[in-house]
Amino acid sequence: MSLVGTPQLAGDAAVAVSGLRVRIASREILKGVSAGFARGRVTAVIGPTGCGKTTLLRSLNRLNDQRPGMRVEGEILLEGQSVYHRGRDVRDLRRRIGMLFQRPNPFPQSIRENVALGARVHGLWRREEVDRRVEELLRRVGLWDAVHDRLGSSPFALSGGQQQLLCMARALAVDPQVLLLDEPTSALDPHSTARIEELIGSLRERITVVFVTHNLQQAARCADEVLFLLAGEVVEQASVADFFQRPADLRSRAYIEGKPV
Repeated sequence: MSLVGTPQLAGDAAVAVSGLRVRIASREILKGVSAGFARGRVTAVIGPTGCGKTTLLRSLNRLNDQRPGMRVEGEILLEGQSVYHRGRDVRDLRRRIGMLFQRPNPFPQSIRENVALGARVHGLWRREEVDRRVEELLRRVGLWDAVHDRLGSSPFALSGGQQQLLCMARALAVDPQVLLLDEPTSALDPHSTARIEELIGSLRERITVVFVTHNLQQAARCADEVLFLLAGEVVEQASVADFFQRPADLRSRAYIEGKPV
């Protein structure tokens, strides 16, 4: 393993991963992954299908707990505190480390409730400020003009891109420290993809963003850092400039050039 360009593994890491191994039954998906995700930075996680990208993301906020037979070893720290500590409040963890999935998954409530529900459950908003906060978030993601006159309607009448923007507003409503995005634009039209990419850029320096993508151009456009996984192992972690212009590993260069790795 070649691990380069990772000063974030020291004091400025929002999330630090050390020796992470994930198994399901007899199959080892992640094989001792170590990486750091710096505060206020955007990291693109790339690699071939089946290399463990989504498993890594789901390990960070313990969504893998829901999969029978899955075992997790190693250490994941959020701001220096173990994610897998026995006394950890998992619901609070998933507020602090939010996630947006490949396909939109709005709740079967109204558009307004989709945005407000999480913040109300966690006691983050006062009753009198709900309408203002909902409007602010819908404006922030670029959805207000399309939905302002139907906030009480079902979100399932929205387009796929609009649903994903609604899910982004919902994720931001609970004020996460870290936002995980699992190929958030792979099923979207170009306009919605551009809006999601703009949002990723606007979150920089306030939220730590980790996103999985198969699109190397998207990684180069949106990310500060690249984490390249291959067969469940870290090949390289580096700044975007170093990774795409001066990769430290021959496998990285081959992957960038579209050659077999």
